[in-house]
Amino acid sequence: MKATLKGNSNENTEFGVDSRYHNSKERESDSVALMEARLKRMKNLSKEQIMQARLVQLKLKMENYIHVEADDAKDSFTGFLESYIDILYSRRTEFASDVNISDVLLSQIINRHREASKDFMLKLMIHSEKIFSGISDFRKETWYHIYFQEKIRDMMATQKDWRPEIEKQVKLRELI
Repeated sequence: MKATLKGNSNENTEFGVDSRYHNSKERESDSVALMEARLKRMKNLSKEQIMQARLVQLKLKMENYIHVEADDAKDSFTGFLESYIDILYSRRTEFASDVNISDVLLSQIINRHREASKDFMLKLMIHSEKIFSGISDFRKETWYHIYFQEKIRDMMATQKDWRPEIEKQVKLRELI
């Protein structure tokens, strides 16, 4: 890459503008050089390295989902589960076999026709721990956090549907 930076000028940093370049042509040239270097490096990665990188990326997305508001449909328990399985397996039936559940049950969970059971969650937790053991830290409670975070978000988002009826059933006695 070129070393034609303008020093440490911080003009326009408030707006995220990189002011180190004299003109847009220099910035574009550096961008192209960076992309070429990244593509060259990516071509030399093995399938295992690519899978590991995708798993780490998924893990980071999952952790972000737990701590921040998400609106992407892929950011859900079943969306993360689908991504996890698809990164590791060419066929979902192989995953089902590895965690000792039927293909039908896995399909029902992914398509939200059936809730994930405690048994399934435990198997998923152990599977993830084993997969991530040589790649990255993976907190065993991550899948549970995602599952219950989704339940909380769904419940809060549908308050207008359930709240009026439930409020009728809740009474307060004088407590103070």
